[in-house]
Parts: sequence; C-alpha cells; structure tokens
Amino acid sequence: MSGANQGWAAVHRRGTREAETALEGTLPQTPHRDSSARGEHAPARAVASRDASENADRNPSRTEGALLAMRELIFSGAFRPGERISELTVAELTGISRTPIRSALQQLSHEGFVEVIPSGGYAVRSFSEKDVFDAIEVRGALEGLAARLAAERGYSAGRLRPLEDCLDELDSVIERELGTEEGFSRYMAANRRLHALILELADSPVLKQQVERAVALPFASPSGFIMAQSTLPDSRKLFVVAQDQHRCVVEAIAEREGARAERIMQEHARLAARNLRLALRSESALKLIPGGALIRND
Repeated sequence: MSGANQGWAAVHRRGTREAETALEGTLPQTPHRDSSARGEHAPARAVASRDASENADRNPSRTEGALLAMRELIFSGAFRPGERISELTVAELTGISRTPIRSALQQLSHEGFVEVIPSGGYAVRSFSEKDVFDAIEVRGALEGLAARLAAERGYSAGRLRPLEDCLDELDSVIERELGTEEGFSRYMAANRRLHALILELADSPVLKQQVERAVALPFASPSGFIMAQSTLPDSRKLFVVAQDQHRCVVEAIAEREGARAERIMQEHARLAARNLRLALRSESALKLIPGGALIRND
C-alpha cells in the first residue's frame, strides 16, 4: 500500500469527520443484506445509531437533529436502497421521538434521499451512475457561475487574500503531507474552504442556495471523491492536477476573466466525474465515497 493510501486508511479507520460538510457524517460502508435476515445489520446499525444519536443530541433543533441522524443511517448503509424506513426502528436506534423523525423523512424526500412508497411511508432511494454524473455536472455548472460572478465583481487583492492562503496550504499539503492522516484532513478542510470562499465571493444568496441544494448529494460535493481518489493509481498526480485547476481559477478571478474562471471551474467538476469512473471499477474505492452504498450498477 502506498504512503498516500496508508494515510487515508488511517483517516478512514478512525472515522474522521473532516471528509465532508454538515451533510457528510458518513460511516464505513456495510454489506447489503437479504431483507429476510433482519438481524444481519444489527452491528452496523448499532454503530450508526450511536453516531446518529450523538448528532441529534448536539443539535438544538430536534427536527434538524433527526435529519442529521437519518442522513447518518442512510449514508452508512444501515438501510439498504429500496428498504422501507420504519419510524419506530429509527426512534429505537437514535432515541429521537417519532414526530421529528417524520418531519426529517419529509425533508429527505424533498432532498431526494428517500421516496414515498405506495403502501405508505418512505423507502431509501438508490441512484444510478447517470444520476451521479448528472449531479456532478449540475454542481460544476453552478460553481462555474459562482467563479464567473466572483471575477466580475472585481475584488481587490486584499479581498482575494483568503483564496491565496488556501492555495498555499493545499500546496504545502500536497508537497509534504499528503501521505499522512493529518495531511489528508488538512487537504480536505482547505479544499472545502476554497470552494466555499469562491461561492461567497459570488455574492449571490440565490446561487448559494442552489449550490447547497446541488451538493446535498454527498457524492456530488467538492470533497465527495477525495477519499476514493487517494486509493487510485497515481493518486498524487490527480491531486496535483486538481490543485493546478484551483490556481488557474483563482488567477482568472483575480484578473477579472469571468468566462475563463467559469470554464475552469466546470472542468474542475468534471475531474470528479473522471475519478468516479475509476472508483466504480474498484470496490474498495467505492466504499470510501460518502453515500456510495446508494449507487447502483445499471
């Protein structure tokens, strides 16, 4: 195993929470089970329910806490795609009452993670590979627009300094720390911050809302494939390419080249799509994608 792979393996084993945004509280994937063998997922559900319950307890809003808990369970694979979600089962697993769970399921339905079933209630939704590629393309289009608007705002060098700081940190990690647990955590945090800063510079609440909606699918987020990417051949080269795109888009924003910034950001998202194609060929890599248990092979 390469140094980069060993570094990520340590991160994954310890269940780091640095890999995603508020939507990214994923757990190690668990095998799909036969629906007749209800006890087979008991250990996985016990682990998922503990983390889900902790998320709910930390959140002042019971509905929001239930929402985080439900995402935790679904992304971890505790409920398999197509399986009906019992409010009572979730309540028992998380210690949350059924009323906020019901509200959370309604919200998850709007987000596309669960769907209403004819017999009543909700079932976990699965996603085709096409769904995932489309989600990445939508995110790229929206982030491209954000980069163009940021460039057209005409910010001063001082206002763009946080972007430069992010780039410097990413350079440092790639050059010296990428094969370590701390390095991976720093890379993901800085990558997430860079994308958030570009969106902030776009200065458009409407666009921000649409981007947040687009990245609600964990595998469509900017950090969605970093885990899987680290296991791929020549993984360091992939990080170097992504970083070069980061630098180019920041340069375009600084030079007020809106069209160029937009194109680069769209191409940056397509790099994630390429990484997905590679990850789909590797079971071990696919397991490291947040929400990967929901992706089906058509």
